[in-house]
Amino acid sequence: MQNIKIIIEEAWKNREMLQQKEIQQTIEDVINLLDQGKLRVAEQKDGLWVVNDWVKKAVILYFPIRRMETMEVGMLEFHDKIPLKKDYARLGVRVVPHAIARHGAFLERGVIMMPSYVNIGAYVGAGTMVDTWATVGSCAQIGQNVHLSGGVGIGGVLEPVQAAPVIIEDNCFIGSRAIVVEGVRVEKEAVLGANVVLTKSTKIIDVSGANPVEMKGVIPARSVVIPGSYTKKFPAGEYQVPCALIIGKRKASTDLKTSLNDALREYDVVV
Repeated sequence: MQNIKIIIEEAWKNREMLQQKEIQQTIEDVINLLDQGKLRVAEQKDGLWVVNDWVKKAVILYFPIRRMETMEVGMLEFHDKIPLKKDYARLGVRVVPHAIARHGAFLERGVIMMPSYVNIGAYVGAGTMVDTWATVGSCAQIGQNVHLSGGVGIGGVLEPVQAAPVIIEDNCFIGSRAIVVEGVRVEKEAVLGANVVLTKSTKIIDVSGANPVEMKGVIPARSVVIPGSYTKKFPAGEYQVPCALIIGKRKASTDLKTSLNDALREYDVVV
């Protein structure tokens, strides 16, 4: 793997190397490893998330070495550089028409895709539901037993290469039309209510205690989050700016579904 990494880094610096068959095959090998889940754009090491930038570079380099081709699926026709993912029955993944995943995305056994989209480089863990019209962007990392509700937008990130991918950890619930982009990390068992929007610059305010606590970029584990706003002064006057409010904690429970239902009722969260 270290040799592959060196080759990718060299090709990234010198794009003329992309003309070489050996380099093209190395890039193809990386994408195949991503597709099989043997390689990830980001992974946990000693409890911390580590981003493998060179893998993202390989994904970017994959595009210029591919040619446009027509792909026919029954009566449907596509014209693209990246092939579609195949062999779902063997993988143990349920895919409802018109769900689409690109080659280079990994879907662990037990994933359910309603009519939705999973882009290249993404990782989706076992038991996760990608609900209707939800999108999992390039290189996003979705944990096990996550529910991405209808219309959820999980942002992708290929460039700039230094940017971290969006990470949704195990057992999270992401409510309808919620948007998570720009490398925001949602820690395990958190609940995002409908229409919550999280960017790297979005204020996340914990209002569950006596005094508000502000943070950005990370939703702490088991947090229950709803959309909110705060007043900000501009030259033209004062206006309301969107933010995310942590209104409580989902109880630690061995029965996560019961815990989730309790959290939704207790905090009256719209999902």
